[in-house]
Order: sequence, then structure tokens, then C-alpha cells
Amino acid sequence: MITLKNEIVINATIDKIWKELATLNRLELFDPAVKASNVLTTYTSGEGAKRRIEMYDGKNWFEETCTIYKENTALTFELNACSFPVHNLAHSYEFVKIEDNRYKVIQTQRFTMKYGFVGKIMGSLIQSKWNKGIKDFLQGLKTITEKN
Repeated sequence: MITLKNEIVINATIDKIWKELATLNRLELFDPAVKASNVLTTYTSGEGAKRRIEMYDGKNWFEETCTIYKENTALTFELNACSFPVHNLAHSYEFVKIEDNRYKVIQTQRFTMKYGFVGKIMGSLIQSKWNKGIKDFLQGLKTITEKN
């Protein structure tokens, strides 16, 4: 299993940060790799809410479900299906208050690759690229929440 941990400090209220992360159809507004995030359930947030993400590269996609939803406290999404060579993946968020309207957002992503030993090698090769994508995503989150 590969674990990537990233964090960013955002100068915004927890409500603004939470809204962007927890509302499933808003991801394309701040993740530069995402073309569309389509909700697959009748509700756009909360435990059990599902979405399908279409990537800008035109060939990759994934579907995920919100499995932990503790408003303004903890959020986790787990992969259901995808075009990537990933067997399972979960990304979780925690929020540390630094001062009023200033929070550290911490994302922990854990995943395992398909294809056994070959997948492990692939995972070690893509780790830095994947990590850069997460940093771009967090920067987009910072930009949209600090702007609005």
C-alpha cells in the first residue's frame, strides 16, 4: 500500500473549505486535472453520495463514494471503479484550526495498484507524478476558497 500525505494552509472559513470539498459536483471548479464531476446519487454531499470524475486527458475516469462525512471535521472518499491501474484507493481529509479563518487541510491518500509485483513497481514510478497532482488540487482548493 502506498500512502501520500499532503497539507496546505488556507485563509478561509472552515465552512467555505468544507463546501468545496464535500459538495461532489464542485471538483472541476478547482482541480486542474478534472474535466467534470457528475453526481450519481440524488444528493450532492453526505455519507453514501457518489460521483463519477472525468479527467481532462479524455481517457481516464473514476467513481467514488463518500464513506465518512463529519461536517467540518472529517471527510473520506473511497474508490468504486476506475480506468487507472489501481486496485483500491481512499483519500481522507482532516482540518486543523490555526486561528480564526485559517486552517491546515491535510489529505492522506492510500492506494494499492493492480497487477501484483508489476503494479508495485508502477506505483513507485508514478508516486511523484500523483503527488504533484494532489498538490495542484490542494492549491486549487486554496485559490477558490480564499477568493470567494
